[in-house]
Amino acid sequence: MKKNKIFIACDSTNIPKIKGIIKKSKTSKLKIGYKFGLEFLNSKNGRKFVSKLKNQVTFGDYKFSDIPNTCSSAIKAIKDLKFNYCTIHINSGLEALKAAKKASGRTRLVGVTILTSLDNKALKEIGFNKDVKKLVYQQAMLANKAKLDAIVCSAQEVKIVRKVFKKEIITPGIRFKSKLNDQKRVLTPKQAYKNGSDWLVIGRPITNGNIKKNIQTLINHLA
Repeated sequence: MKKNKIFIACDSTNIPKIKGIIKKSKTSKLKIGYKFGLEFLNSKNGRKFVSKLKNQVTFGDYKFSDIPNTCSSAIKAIKDLKFNYCTIHINSGLEALKAAKKASGRTRLVGVTILTSLDNKALKEIGFNKDVKKLVYQQAMLANKAKLDAIVCSAQEVKIVRKVFKKEIITPGIRFKSKLNDQKRVLTPKQAYKNGSDWLVIGRPITNGNIKKNIQTLINHLA
């Protein structure tokens, strides 16, 4: 039977806490990877920890966004960490995406669409006039053109993205219940998988409190 796949967001600079998350989240019922964001990757011991991590599916959530040369150089600079996945903002543009993809080697390059913390109101404040879904669709077409390996988008937009992007889709903004925290466009794990997500990114609903219990809650939710 095919296992549901999740990335646990390791959002902390506390190494013992990260070790605890990895140890306590072990289960044979899910395929689990670990996502390291900017907080951890920019911390004093974060890079060192990742460099020594073995036999895990790892996700370097750098969200690179810069000119083509800088993006490709940054990808090369983290090659020693041997991430399975690494992110770049699709808003960096086609040439930057192509340059980063060329430099990525065995690391799967993941294009980030509109962040799940943004809604139409927030986008208008930035200066975008298009609806979120239209923007995400356009970005998915660009990711496909750049031959990226995966896309990050809200679970609410998976069906739209799937029309033009046939590879892996990774969805953050997953909540067991209705509590949003700082997210705007969210769904439950079951809804996300139903929409066609390949990987879910889950942080606080698992890492806050009893991790083993929270993992079991997730498994029960998906049953």
